[in-house]
Amino acid sequence: MKYTLQVHTGSWHETLDSPENIARKIGEAASRIPADSVIIGWNTDPAYYREAAAVLRGSGILMLLWLPVFSEANRIAGTDGAEDIFGKPAGMPDERSGESFVFDCPSSRHNIRAVEGLYEKFFSDCGFDGVFLDRIRTQSFAAGVSGVLSCGCGRCRKAFLERGVDLQAVRERYELKRDAFFDMASWPADGRFEPEDELARRFFEAKEEIIAAAAADICGYFKDRGMTVGLDLFAPAVSRLVGQHYAKITERADFIKPMLYRRTEAPAGIGYEYALFEKHAPAARGRGKPAPDRAFLDAQLDAAKAALCDVYPGIEINYDRDTVRTDAGYITESLAAVRDRGFERAVLCWDVATAPEAHIEAVSRFEKDADQKEGIG
Repeated sequence: MKYTLQVHTGSWHETLDSPENIARKIGEAASRIPADSVIIGWNTDPAYYREAAAVLRGSGILMLLWLPVFSEANRIAGTDGAEDIFGKPAGMPDERSGESFVFDCPSSRHNIRAVEGLYEKFFSDCGFDGVFLDRIRTQSFAAGVSGVLSCGCGRCRKAFLERGVDLQAVRERYELKRDAFFDMASWPADGRFEPEDELARRFFEAKEEIIAAAAADICGYFKDRGMTVGLDLFAPAVSRLVGQHYAKITERADFIKPMLYRRTEAPAGIGYEYALFEKHAPAARGRGKPAPDRAFLDAQLDAAKAALCDVYPGIEINYDRDTVRTDAGYITESLAAVRDRGFERAVLCWDVATAPEAHIEAVSRFEKDADQKEGIG
């Protein structure tokens, strides 16, 4: 398989490591793993990208800017914040990751223009071949029910109404049914949320359409500049909760990276997000519980094929004792599933520069073993 390496340089003006060290680590990983692209960002210091480009120059490896859309931008630009359907700012999430995860309104064209402005101001002269758009969604149960039942600002109320959904009626239905608002009609093999209540179903469908429209808008901006555009998406089991419909949102994208994070105890981790669903709507019926096993991963990989663009499954490769308890065996199992389900590429997430040596070696060994089985080399 081919690989995309994902590298975090720090958020905006935050410094995690020097540009020289990060570039060196990218070069070392690329010398051992068959990578042809790097997702890197989003510190605003151009030195990070000059150093990375110098390492990648002549190797044919593309450099894509990791750029958040409806979260994080509010830390550096004036944006329109998201509200829940009760008219209050969407609740604050668990911030163990050190990032804000406070979300903005997805219907605001000002917010999209603000992100484009950040690109123009800080990144347009850095030599990027494309962009990788993160946080192109609403909040999740990380902010409680308030997060999932958003955005409910005036702009979004109008956008929902244009799609036949009255958010006042949604509020009244939720206040009447509470947890039962989230009852599931069935538990499909891929774990995708399918609400039983018709109004709940229409609410989530309309939210998916609103997010898809925003994605098409910002994708068009970068594609008009001849850039490759990728999207960071929740795994199918939890994507509907945040407004990400794999077919609708991918109409103008070149690729997606489903975050198939089975060991992540932080936002976007499959088990983490579903545990919060259970916490904030404990009496909801029909909900199963995702098992972090190979069979569930296979189902998620198959469900991701609904995208209308290329699919590059994302596997955690970094490690943290509290939030990302990965190991070499887990990485090998995940990559084997990606290969066996017919995918030709994986993204090594979400920071190759801090991945343990054993994890880099696990990927390298996996590819060497695969080549030997196929009689290559």
